[in-house]
Amino acid sequence: MRYKLTFVVGLTLGYVLGTRAGRERYEQLKKSARQVSQNPAVRNTAETAAQQGRQFAGKAYHAVSDKVGERVPESVTQRVRSLRDRNTNGAPEDDWGTSST
Repeated sequence: MRYKLTFVVGLTLGYVLGTRAGRERYEQLKKSARQVSQNPAVRNTAETAAQQGRQFAGKAYHAVSDKVGERVPESVTQRVRSLRDRNTNGAPEDDWGTSST
């Protein structure tokens, strides 16, 4: 209950402060966010982080699958296979069934 109350208070406070700032401030923040996201250094850093995350996830997948082996229920195994087999937009997939683009 405490967390719900905290969430509602935060939501209300954000709404009140947002309406006081007005549309002009919102557009300023939106423009700044767009400029930051289009910065080549930010884009390169984000891509590097994504690649490292995929590498670590692949290592974790192999480590867990080696240790767990046949103890995984068949329903989970089928779900993982279906995720790996699914190909989104023709992009190559990694070990987790997600696009590596």
